[in-house]
Amino acid sequence: MVLITFPDRDTEKRGLGFLLGRFCGRVLRSGQHLVPEAALEALADQNIPFSVLGKASYEQQLAAVRGSAATELQ
Repeated sequence: MVLITFPDRDTEKRGLGFLLGRFCGRVLRSGQHLVPEAALEALADQNIPFSVLGKASYEQQLAAVRGSAATELQ
């Protein structure tokens, strides 16, 4: 998984609209997007600009899967 950002809100909407249903991913609270590496080529093929921030750490991937509403088990 890779962290990316879009240059502006309109591009972000266009990018997310394209990715939706094609790739799994997450939007993080920071405004960054966690997407699989295959999504990078697909976005580039569609001429949707984005910036790659780097590979997501294990902790970032785990937090994205858990979500912010993780509950404590008792």
